[in-house]
Amino acid sequence: MPEKCLTSLNHVVALGGGHGLGRVMSSLNDLGPKLTGIVTTTDNGGSTGRIRRSEGGIAWGDMRNCLNQLITVPSTASKMFEYRFAGNGELSGHNLGNLMLKALDHLSIRPLEAINLIRDLLKIDSFLIPMSEQPVDLMAFDQDNNPIYGEVNIDALSYYPNNIQLTHKVTATKEAITAIEKAQLIIIGPGSFFTSLMPLFLMEELVIALNKSTAILCYLGNLGPEISKAAAALSLFDKLGILEEKMLSRKIDAVVISDWGNKPSRLEDKVLIKTPLSSLNEPNLHDRKLLRLALNEMINRYQNQ
Repeated sequence: MPEKCLTSLNHVVALGGGHGLGRVMSSLNDLGPKLTGIVTTTDNGGSTGRIRRSEGGIAWGDMRNCLNQLITVPSTASKMFEYRFAGNGELSGHNLGNLMLKALDHLSIRPLEAINLIRDLLKIDSFLIPMSEQPVDLMAFDQDNNPIYGEVNIDALSYYPNNIQLTHKVTATKEAITAIEKAQLIIIGPGSFFTSLMPLFLMEELVIALNKSTAILCYLGNLGPEISKAAAALSLFDKLGILEEKMLSRKIDAVVISDWGNKPSRLEDKVLIKTPLSSLNEPNLHDRKLLRLALNEMINRYQNQ
């Protein structure tokens, strides 16, 4: 498949959080400033959760993970950013990158400025934008309509919650909206459905921008089962339906999946690429070369249908 499919695009946007978004961004890293990742900022677990409980602010963990995966030139700065404290002290388990971003957040006018300072330090050309620069958490309601707060507790649910929403309304980062408006390709996923993807689709301005977008909208499926039992029970068709409903009935144009447990029935209205995508060394992560080939094939088929 001709490589020019991807490289000929003026702007590609990827949506998600953590490991999944970072892998997509690193696979397309050579697009440089033509690539933008819009990152979920509702995480409340691990080092990120501890910082948020102590200092407040947005969740930095998914952003830090994406930045780590975009580092192409190892340096002392990159080693510092990736460093995690060991031992039993107060800093044990904290990632220095999270602390650096939080410190810059205190010093900067906006979180996006902190991210751009780190991008410059690590020589990263692609853009990363938080979904919002205002702190917010994810919440759901159980079968008795009791509220459940935070990603960690929501991922622990064994059943589909009555509703998932943000704890309060926040404004989408204006640069994220601009990136979506300029995009020719928008990639959704992979990632935990409830906690990496859904928060983005609970942002009113972001949803409106997606609804109006003329870009190819592509869903990239996970390679293995969801950690969340509730999310694992959803079929591919269920997930696409939920996302399309959140996008005010804007249809997803294409789906790229591996062979893990996916039945591509009832997807006749979409370009479907079903091909092995797992890395030989890291089977739960997408192979960068195979992912590029699959996305190129998807673009080519979409443009020629």
